[in-house]
Amino acid sequence: MKLLSYLSSIVFLILGSCTTHTYDDLEELQQAPPPLVVTYQDVAFVFENICSACHSNPPQNGAPMSLTNFALVKNAVETRGLLDRISRNEGESGLMPLGGPRLPQQDIDLIVQWNSDGLLEN
Repeated sequence: MKLLSYLSSIVFLILGSCTTHTYDDLEELQQAPPPLVVTYQDVAFVFENICSACHSNPPQNGAPMSLTNFALVKNAVETRGLLDRISRNEGESGLMPLGGPRLPQQDIDLIVQWNSDGLLEN
């Protein structure tokens, strides 16, 4: 009987020490998006897997510049209209990648966010 009383006391202490949250607290936590800053590391896959076919080092197929590293890609965003070129509509003159298809919108959005976040490397 003492053992049962002892175990009951332990269970009571454990359960009594737990905090409670209301549904309002949970909703607030779920609605707060985690902070996200896009860096070059998050967008590099696009340039490595898609753009490098022409924008390699040295550039191929008439590409005017290489897009093989952070500094070159950042420069293309800042001075060469890269965001405009990847954001053009399918079939529009100057769309990159040349000859299409257009990049998936989520990749374009990620690169645009990278620009908005300050073109950070890491």
